[in-house]
Amino acid sequence: MKTTFAAALGTTMLIAAPAFADKTAVLDTYANIALAAYGDSLTTAQTLQDAVNALVETPSAEALQAARLAWLQSRVPYQQTEVYRFGNAIVDDWEGKVNAWPLDEGLIDYVDATYGGATDENEYAVLNVVANPSFVLSGETIDASAITPELLEGALHEADEVESNVATGYHAIEFLLWGQDLNGHGPGAGNRPWTDYAQGDDCTGGNCDRRGDYLKAATDLLVSDLEWMVAQWQDGGMARTQLTADENAGIQAILTGMGSLSYGEQAGERMKLGVMLNDPEEEHSCFADNTHNDHFYDALGIRNVYLGSYTGIDGTVTSGPSLSSLVAVASPDIDAELTAKLNATMFEMSELKTAAEAGFAYDQMLERGNEQGEALIMGAVDALIDQTRSIERAVDVLGVDTISFEGSDSLDDPEAVFQ
Repeated sequence: MKTTFAAALGTTMLIAAPAFADKTAVLDTYANIALAAYGDSLTTAQTLQDAVNALVETPSAEALQAARLAWLQSRVPYQQTEVYRFGNAIVDDWEGKVNAWPLDEGLIDYVDATYGGATDENEYAVLNVVANPSFVLSGETIDASAITPELLEGALHEADEVESNVATGYHAIEFLLWGQDLNGHGPGAGNRPWTDYAQGDDCTGGNCDRRGDYLKAATDLLVSDLEWMVAQWQDGGMARTQLTADENAGIQAILTGMGSLSYGEQAGERMKLGVMLNDPEEEHSCFADNTHNDHFYDALGIRNVYLGSYTGIDGTVTSGPSLSSLVAVASPDIDAELTAKLNATMFEMSELKTAAEAGFAYDQMLERGNEQGEALIMGAVDALIDQTRSIERAVDVLGVDTISFEGSDSLDDPEAVFQ
């Protein structure tokens, strides 16, 4: 039996991988981890929902802080599910509703004057739904007198097929809780006052009742979306059924998710691109300054599915026959190599996370000329790229069909980034 050490939630735990597993058993473990992680995502979203309801009903500084903390806690399990994208169409088609970024936040609510106005790319960049109970969208007059989940999902989200018109999901909620981060590369996150939800003369920012309605609608929609995804991974659910219909295709789906998240999505679009542009907006949770945790738990999710073990929010471990055990039978050397690379990535992510939690925020790391910040980010980027090469070797030794992982201009064609 082989053992590997894994750092998760600030603790160290010992993961034991079985010596051998058949493909069906590996797919069962993978689906069980999905069910557990999405289940935890739902549970923490419901806690967030309670905190949001309390904030809107009885606004206070303490209620706003409680809602922010609930949002931060909800990100821990959800980010560990992102490895289920790319290889699972049912997840990838759904994910944009819950975790899309970056967003033109002026679509939702007021923004600072320095934000600018409508652009050629997005004429709704400062639509400000909170302030306008009626507006014209794509040539149609929209009645937004009642801000409902149906309005956000049906009329607003990705309006005019513009990806930055993000009206739903975690990051819309994040903006409503924190507001814009106007500190640039300086210290500090968004600092929305609790009085943006106050009533009567105490209301700041205007339209406090509608802002509360938007926050509640977005949170209610997040909960219902997660309820739907949990159902897809239960016995008989569509995601589980599609995964297990063809065991070779199922193994390919696991590897596709690991490699695409590791390389093009995380190393490229979420990390290397920000270093190239030195743009504080190029961070995943730019309002709350929580990007270091986004990256950490994304990487942890990749390792979870390879080692076949997930530790839930209550400490419950969901584990079973793993992809690692399949690779170990085909090539013990490749399995050892990939496991070591996954651990090396978590070490780099831990370094980045520790620095951020000590006060060196991710947007500060992105400042041009900040050698320490660039070294922390690029250490993680290089480790992600390195582990992707080992994932490719695992694909080869398992003999599955050739897989094309998601790419990124920042990695594959850097000059194109500036064209």
